[in-house]
Amino acid sequence: YRVAAGDKIAVEKLAGEAGDTITLGDVLLAGEGDTLSDAGKVTVSAEIIAQAKSEKVVVFKKRRRHNYRRKNGHRQQMTLLRITDVGTGSAKKAAPKKEAAPKAEAAEKKAPAKKAAPKKAAAKKTEAKK
Repeated sequence: YRVAAGDKIAVEKLAGEAGDTITLGDVLLAGEGDTLSDAGKVTVSAEIIAQAKSEKVVVFKKRRRHNYRRKNGHRQQMTLLRITDVGTGSAKKAAPKKEAAPKAEAAEKKAPAKKAAPKKAAAKKTEAKK
């Protein structure tokens, strides 16, 4: 979808309730006028207006000369969104990196202790074989 701040769009059903704010990160192309920016750094913020159903699609099947007729209908679930902001997501992406860093440090502290024990056990086995 081509969007700008303030636009309203209908997309396939997304998780959330009316009033929730979501972030759309899968941006394929970003720019204004003739200038293009890096789409990987752009995020789109949107507010869920409502969860609704689209128009009914009638599915009719018929086979000639066999008295076979089937009529069925389908209404696809959709989400109505109001685009609130289109911009760079560097501030939002920086926060998860900071949260991931302490976890990585904790994993590094735990990892050497676990790796050291098997090396000693392997050394004992080689000594026992000799």
